[in-house]
Order: sequence, then structure tokens, then C-alpha cells
Amino acid sequence: MSRLTEHTRSGRWSRATQGPGPCTICSPGSHPLKKMPGFNRLFPLASLLLILWAGVCFPVCVEVPSETEAVQGNPMKLRCISCMKREDVEATTVVEWFYRPEGGKDFLIYEYRNGHQEVESPFQGRLQWNGSKDLQDVSITVLNVTLNDSGLYTCNVSREFEFEAHRPFVKTTRLIPLRVTEEAGEDFTSVVSEIMMYILLVFLTLWLLIEMIYCYRKVSKAEEAAQENASDYLAIPSENKENSAVPVEE
Repeated sequence: MSRLTEHTRSGRWSRATQGPGPCTICSPGSHPLKKMPGFNRLFPLASLLLILWAGVCFPVCVEVPSETEAVQGNPMKLRCISCMKREDVEATTVVEWFYRPEGGKDFLIYEYRNGHQEVESPFQGRLQWNGSKDLQDVSITVLNVTLNDSGLYTCNVSREFEFEAHRPFVKTTRLIPLRVTEEAGEDFTSVVSEIMMYILLVFLTLWLLIEMIYCYRKVSKAEEAAQENASDYLAIPSENKENSAVPVEE
């Protein structure tokens, strides 16, 4: 004959024939997640979606303008970025860099056509290719900049796209006016930031000083009030102190 056995410590009931039987809730194989078939179905699907989402992520091309000031003796990167709207379409890219001195004419200083190459010019031996593999960034770096390198630099990017029906041709141009100085001048933004920092420090110092004075006066007034109350209490005659006591009813 079966009987009910109460487990007072665990607060569970189990049916046994010869004594307290094993707890079915705490038995192996009864993990809470295994009793959730919906969770077991959604977890592989969520993992697959996460992998697919990570696979389609790719860096975004942003056309950032180039800097226009250089310091004598330092390298200077002439940034030229020409983003492609459709990166999946193959294109033949040709890059040409021109330089125009002040009061002079444009002449070719660098060319990329099936591979980067430096042409004969006053910049020969001082130019370095600094572009990307997909030819969206076609920047170059001028090494050991001199004062004579000031002028207008032109970046021409020509692309011929290879479609089945037609082969469109697109050309973009970037102009970079470069000014070379002997020493690095202070940036206006940094000067303004430094001035604002000093103003903020002065303001915070004054604010802390005012707060300290206010707190000191407040504490002094509180101490004076406490001393006045204590002196008033001491000035009361002892008879009045006994009469002022509230009688306690039994």
C-alpha cells in the first residue's frame, strides 16, 4: 500500500511504496531550459541571424576633405577620396595628380594606371602612394615638404564601369590648396579651447569660494542660535523649570 511522505525541509510531496521516493523536480535531466521547447527552437535561429548580420557588415566610405597646411620638413598627406556608389560593379580606375605653383601651370606629378607610378617632376623621389586597395582612397604623401611645395594640387579620378550593355565613364576632381609654413602655428580652435578652460577654472574657483563662505556663515548662525537657547535655558529659575515639567498621570 502506497503512502504519502512529507519532506519538511524541501516542502515537496512524493509518493513511495517503501519510503520517501526521489524528488522528480530535482532529478537529473529536468533542467528548466529543457522544458522550454520554444527557447530551444529560437536560439539556433537567433544565432543564424546574428552570423548573417555580421557577414553583411562592411566599412562605409566617407569623403573627408584634405588638410591644407603643412610644416616644412614634415610629411604631408594629400587626401583624395572618391567613393563608389556600387562597389559590386567592376571598374577600371585611373588616378592623376597635378601640381600648379603660384602663378604657374598644371603639370603631372603622379599617375596610377594599372599600378602606381611616379613621373618625372620636381617631386620625384618624395611622393608615396597612400591609397586603399579598392581605389576609393587615392591619397598620396609628400615627403620632406619644402616651402616651394605651396600651391594647388589637383586629384583626378577617372572610372570606366563594366556593365553588360554599356560602359559608362565617370570623372571626379578634388582641389587641394596647400600652404607650407616654417613653423607650426597655433590652431584657432585650440586657442579658444584654452581660453574657455581658464574661464571655467576661474568660475569654479569663485563658486567654491562663495559656497564655503555661505556654509561658514550658516554654521556660525546655527552655533549662535544654539548658544542663545542654552543661555536662555540656564537663565530660567529652578522653580520655573520644575513647574514647566509636564506631570505624568498614573
